[in-house]
Amino acid sequence: MQNKPLTYIDLFAGCGGLSLGLHNAGWKGLFAIEKSPFAFETLEHNLILKKKHFSWPDWLAQSAHNINDILKNHTDNLINLRGKVDMITGGPPCQGFSTAGKRNEEDNRNKLINSYIRFVQLVQPKILFFENVKGFTLEFDKNSTRGKKYSDHVISKLQQLGYDIEAELINFSEYGIPQKRCRFILVGVRNDIVSDNGIEAKAFFDLIKKNREKFLINKGLNVSVPLEEAISDLLFSNGTIRRGDHKNFKFGIYSGISSKYQAFLRKDSSSDCVSPDSHRFANHSPSIVNRFEFILLNAPKGKSLNHDFKVVHKIKKHTLIPLNGEEQAPTITTLPDDYIHYSEARILTVREYARIQSFPDSYEICGKYTTGGKARVLEVPRYTQIGNAIPPLFGEQSGLILKKLLA
Repeated sequence: MQNKPLTYIDLFAGCGGLSLGLHNAGWKGLFAIEKSPFAFETLEHNLILKKKHFSWPDWLAQSAHNINDILKNHTDNLINLRGKVDMITGGPPCQGFSTAGKRNEEDNRNKLINSYIRFVQLVQPKILFFENVKGFTLEFDKNSTRGKKYSDHVISKLQQLGYDIEAELINFSEYGIPQKRCRFILVGVRNDIVSDNGIEAKAFFDLIKKNREKFLINKGLNVSVPLEEAISDLLFSNGTIRRGDHKNFKFGIYSGISSKYQAFLRKDSSSDCVSPDSHRFANHSPSIVNRFEFILLNAPKGKSLNHDFKVVHKIKKHTLIPLNGEEQAPTITTLPDDYIHYSEARILTVREYARIQSFPDSYEICGKYTTGGKARVLEVPRYTQIGNAIPPLFGEQSGLILKKLLA
C-alpha cells in the first residue's frame, strides 16, 4: 500500500456522508462539489473545519458550487489535475430516477449525468465510485428517444473514456446499516490500471461482500441491525430539555446505551453531552398525536397504510408507515412525515434519521430543520441532507476495498 493517502474528489457531495466514510478509510479529499449552501455548510463544519479532511485548491473558492460552473470556468485547472487524482466519487441527484416519486426523463437533474461524465473526461482519475437510486437501472417511457436506461448510458460513456466498468444493486442493510436501502453502485477502473495491477472493477463487489463480516466484527457491530437497536436511546420518554436558539421546541436527551450500534455511534460524543445534536421533536397537534396513537395500535407495522385503512379512517396522506422496531427501517426519504416512530406517536427527529443512516452523533447537521412550499425546490434542510446521504458506514467499507484496487 502506498505511504501517502490516496486522493479523491467528491462530486454531488451532499452533507458529506460518503466523504466521512472515505475519511475513516484513510482517503484524503482534494475538494468537494455540492450545489446546496445548506448541505455544504454541514460538510464544511464537520469535514473541513473539524477534521481538516480536504486539501482545498487555491483556484477554487471553499463554498457551494454548481458542477457546471466548475466545468465552464475551471477547465484548465481540472485538466491540470490529471495524474494527481486517484478517484472521483459521487452520483448526480437522484430525484429524476427515484421510484419513490414521479420518474421523469426530462427532469433537468438527470442531465447532470453528462456533467459527471465530462468531469471524469477532464480529470481522468484512476478509479470511479458512483452511487444512485435503484431506479437508475429501470426503463423510462418505452417511447423514449433517449434510450431505456440511464445506467446503460453511463456505463457505455465511461467505457468509451477507457474504464473497465462493473455495477450492481447493493442493499445497505447487509452491511450493518439499520435500513433496507438498495442502491445502484458503479465502480470503474482505468484500463491501464487494470493492465498494471491485474484487478478488474468486478473485484470491488467480490471483495466488499467477502470483507463485510470481518469489518463489522472489528467495529464491534452486527451485520443486521433492527431499528430499535439503532435509536431506542433517543426516546421522547427519556425526558426533554429546552434550548435558547429553539425555545419553542423540545429536545430529547440520552438514555443509557443498550446496543453495540448505539455504543459505536456515541463513542466520539462528549462524555458530558446530555442531548445529541439535531434531536429536536416536532410540535404535533393533539389531533395528530391521537391519530398516530390509533395507527400504532391498529395498523400493521413496517408497511405503508393500505388503501382500505386510509379510506375507512379518512387518511389522505399518500405514504404513511408506522415503523417496526424489531425490523430494519424501510428506505428513509427526505420527507419525515412519511414515518411514525415505532413506539411513540410522533415522526422521527433529524438525529434519529442520522442514526438510521449511520452518521455518528458527533457529526453535527447544519441549516433549517424543514422547509416547504416553493422553497422545497431551492433549499436542502437537515432532514433532506440526511435522507439523501450515502451511509458513512458503507462509505468506509467501500473506501477500504477501493484502496485495494490500487494496491
